[in-house]
Amino acid sequence: MNSGTPEDTLAVAFFAELFMADQLARARVSKVLPRGMELSHFSVLNHLARLQEERTPAQLARAFHVTRGAMTNTLAKLEWAGHVHIRPDWDDARRKFVSISPSGKAARDAALHAIAPVIVDLARKLGPERVRAVIPVLRELRAMLEARGAE
Repeated sequence: MNSGTPEDTLAVAFFAELFMADQLARARVSKVLPRGMELSHFSVLNHLARLQEERTPAQLARAFHVTRGAMTNTLAKLEWAGHVHIRPDWDDARRKFVSISPSGKAARDAALHAIAPVIVDLARKLGPERVRAVIPVLRELRAMLEARGAE
């Protein structure tokens, strides 16, 4: 790839905007989360609430593209808060299973209630047509990045 081509400049500008939008969105959402909740906590609770089934810490780490250590740290905080249940695998004592607790569902719902106005307002300002138009591009980009991560 030749440095400085119009395509290079476009790619750099695209990812610069993507990274900055991600950083600003995370900061804005983090500010309105319930006290003591981090974005990583909400993300795990939201994931478990949507799945409605147990996952191993390793499965969660892969789903979020983080190390097992990082996921273990997040899960320990969620367990301490009473938001997840972590139980041993009865067939393999080396493995554990994680599920969301009723307290975790309530915390996730409270967080969702807190962030909804922020994200709905931003989407409304962009307009539904523009949001609908960008979603397929972002999904394709995510799929490409996930496929590259598996390489």
